[in-house]
Amino acid sequence: MRYLILLIFIFTMSKPFVLFDFSENSNIQNWIVVNDGVMGGLSKGSFSLSDDGHALFKGYVSLENNGGFSSVRYNLESKSVKNYKKIKLRLKGDGKQYQIRVKTGISDYYSYIAYVKTNGEWQTLEILFSEMTPSFRGYKLDLPNYPGEYLEQFAILIGNKKKEDFELYLDKIELE
Repeated sequence: MRYLILLIFIFTMSKPFVLFDFSENSNIQNWIVVNDGVMGGLSKGSFSLSDDGHALFKGYVSLENNGGFSSVRYNLESKSVKNYKKIKLRLKGDGKQYQIRVKTGISDYYSYIAYVKTNGEWQTLEILFSEMTPSFRGYKLDLPNYPGEYLEQFAILIGNKKKEDFELYLDKIELE
């Protein structure tokens, strides 16, 4: 009986959900760059595949004309994430801090965010859903943290309140 319970447990455990696994054949058309130009800023970001098949989000952040951010977003069909507890990222940054952002609904005006600090090397980072705080235009909202029920948008944003170049490689994004 103990083995039967163990087998049931093993088969009902959630397997990781791969949100995106980048390679030289990846279709990245649904990844959209949004810069502060939507508010008059002058920052520029781009999103492409590197020669070795990793996604590359790079550019510069300008503070001119009330600017200060660049982001890349990936919209997906509404995905139930109730069986998952965290985001797992394999990335290589430039030593800068980035925001990882998710939305439960594409039309939500706010995102749930967590900050990650890169170190210039390949890293595997994990972000618990329960640690992602609701935010709108840089302000933390008085709402509960990410409930981890649905996901319709994943995004990465750089906006450290300073003028800077940036370069972030992505290998894989999973939910566990």
